[in-house]
Amino acid sequence: MDTFALVVTIGVALFFTYTNGFHDSANAIATSVSTRALTPRAALAMAAVMNLAGAFLGSGVAETVSKGLIETPTGQNGMAILFAALAGAIVWNLITWYFGLPSSSSHALFGGMVGAALAGGTAVIWTGVVEKVVLPMFISPLVGMGAGYLVMCAILWMFRRSNPHRAKRGFRIAQTVSAAGMALGHGLQDAQKTMGIVVMALTIADVQEDKGIPLWVKIACATMLSLGTYAGGWRIMRTLGRRIIELDPPQGFAGETTAASVMYTASFIFDAPISTTHVITSAIMGVGATKRVSAVRWGVARGIVMGWFITMPAAALVAGLCYGVILLFFG
Repeated sequence: MDTFALVVTIGVALFFTYTNGFHDSANAIATSVSTRALTPRAALAMAAVMNLAGAFLGSGVAETVSKGLIETPTGQNGMAILFAALAGAIVWNLITWYFGLPSSSSHALFGGMVGAALAGGTAVIWTGVVEKVVLPMFISPLVGMGAGYLVMCAILWMFRRSNPHRAKRGFRIAQTVSAAGMALGHGLQDAQKTMGIVVMALTIADVQEDKGIPLWVKIACATMLSLGTYAGGWRIMRTLGRRIIELDPPQGFAGETTAASVMYTASFIFDAPISTTHVITSAIMGVGATKRVSAVRWGVARGIVMGWFITMPAAALVAGLCYGVILLFFG
């Protein structure tokens, strides 16, 4: 039964990574597609490859997830907690994908972990949740918006005497690089989050004692994220690429470059599992505000931000209910 529970939990974790890929693929490529810098299929293929590569660049985020948010649960109860956490995150991912809302897969996972842990009687490391999840949830969008605004102002000043049509052609080419950087950062951040969950499952099952990430775990999580990315998230892509603001190539380049920079900083310096969705969305808002504040469709933006705030408690609630169902049938 222990082996069966482990296999099922790892399978659900990999399915979560797949939903993360198609839910968040828009993060990396929506701006490039909307400005016609890349065709949708070419953009998705590039994002899938860069997601795969990014997953192998570090392990700090995975360690934060595996030992910094909840105490590692034990036994069958521990496996049930992980299963419920993943189920809560998957359900919320599918709901927000259906409605085209670019919510955070990362915060759905964190909310699921906290909700399942509370339901299962496992201690939540609240200092870790606040420092590594809640504070970055507020800080990273503010940094993304402010940096996006400043980067776009710098581009406008540097190219103020350039031929507009020629500049746009140049930035359309440059967007292939910035979109690749964004996709690499997405792989660096989001594949590691599932790696942390799988390591917790292996620890609960006494398959391994340390918190190191086995190579097969890295390959499996990176592959599933890439496959999900290539499947695409067209509903969310429309929201990010056109509904917030109509982007041109310089704006797309500025937004992607800003978001990628924030993700690399959070990953390599702070080991913080930030939301790629929050960062790219806020960067797009900041970039758009340089045109004129009214150019940003703040009504759409307000709905997106509201989705950010309800993601963790909603996923926590679903995870808690899932844990109750598991106890009812298997307890």
